[in-house]
Amino acid sequence: RYFKWWLIATIAIARALAHRPKLILADEPTGSLDSKNGQKTLDLLKKLTKKHQIALFLVTHSPEAAASCDRTLNLHDGALV
Repeated sequence: RYFKWWLIATIAIARALAHRPKLILADEPTGSLDSKNGQKTLDLLKKLTKKHQIALFLVTHSPEAAASCDRTLNLHDGALV
């Protein structure tokens, strides 16, 4: 089951990169994945965005996913904290 979702996530990343964007918006990219496949997805996103010099804007509730980012901004009750 998780393999299927990881494959879908990988295809979504490939589609997002197809037009060589300057920015990728990723809303909960690991939300449907187990921890192993979630980490694989984050690693792939980081590797490809770095290689192609693409900015990544990642929205997540996962502390692990947030920790993989270069910079984090936190919202609490709708306010930036």
